[in-house]
Amino acid sequence: MEQLIEIPKTQVIMAFVATCIESTARLLNVSYRDVYQRMKHVGMIENYIIPNYELLHSESRENLAAGMAECLKNWEERPS
Repeated sequence: MEQLIEIPKTQVIMAFVATCIESTARLLNVSYRDVYQRMKHVGMIENYIIPNYELLHSESRENLAAGMAECLKNWEERPS
């Protein structure tokens, strides 16, 4: 009988964050490091992606990347 391995939810969410970053980078045709730094700088990972995991993870990768790119642009344009 096959034994299933249970992955902690924190690891699942971090893998999702990585998917968001990589998909957005591909869409914008920039490096994932650039997107990570930009998202980190505006607080998007901690204040948007992680808290909204349950809602966001059901999106298609294409819709997710488009939404992340738009969100990143909007957050970067906000006054500090």
